[in-house]
Amino acid sequence: MTAPLRTETEAGVRSIVLTRPEEYNTITPRLRDALAAAIDEADADPDVRVLLLRAEGPAFCAGYGLDWSTELQAAEDESDRVWDSAADMRMLSTFVDVYLKLWYAAKPTIAAVHGWCIAGGTDMVLCADIVVAAENAVFGYPPARVWGTPTTAMWVYRLGFERAKRYLLTGDEIPAPTAADIGLILECVPDERLVEHATGLARRMARLPGNQLEMLKLLCNQTAENMGLSSSRTLGTLLDGVARHTQEGRDFVRRAGDAGFRQAVRERDDPFGDYGSRR
Repeated sequence: MTAPLRTETEAGVRSIVLTRPEEYNTITPRLRDALAAAIDEADADPDVRVLLLRAEGPAFCAGYGLDWSTELQAAEDESDRVWDSAADMRMLSTFVDVYLKLWYAAKPTIAAVHGWCIAGGTDMVLCADIVVAAENAVFGYPPARVWGTPTTAMWVYRLGFERAKRYLLTGDEIPAPTAADIGLILECVPDERLVEHATGLARRMARLPGNQLEMLKLLCNQTAENMGLSSSRTLGTLLDGVARHTQEGRDFVRRAGDAGFRQAVRERDDPFGDYGSRR
């Protein structure tokens, strides 16, 4: 079985590279556990000053693997027990807590994004301190249309109230140039320059003393903490479970079981003409 990621270290930069290109680096429990270990290891390594998250293949991360996650809920819905919101939140928190390691790591974290970065992929990547994207990158939270809410709740902190509402209340896709213009990410660069540009930025940061980097990151992040980030992500994680168990959410899972999750997603997005339904 192919490892879900690999790591490389050079010039004080630890690269964490997602390595499931055929599956568009979708999120699985195995990826979750490997990413947690990789971030913890890099944060504890005195030779590492900056973490760089990137991916192989045509997409950075196309969200959760809907094959295993819809099957998991379908089995739950068919059981004799009603939905357990506390158990659901504990399960989902095992993923959310890993994404937040990018935010709470003492060392700066940079994400280099190309291709699709949607749904759960944004829950992950928006926890990085800085996001740089290729011009071909596309962001968005299509489960806002049915079956989810952003768990890490970073949208408002990056975009402000109205822009966050504009994109979450439609689930619309956001091309990388637009994402940079509205402040969702730092910048976008030509596709062929993404790795070189992001690596160069990481190495430039790594020239600073490690203690300086840690103090400056803590100072900047504390503003979001004082604005209530912790309570926002708690609510986001809870409401994601609620959204998956509304009548519409259960209908989506049932349709995925009957027609396949790709068809269910296509039917969700066809009226909007974006993501996989783009004309």
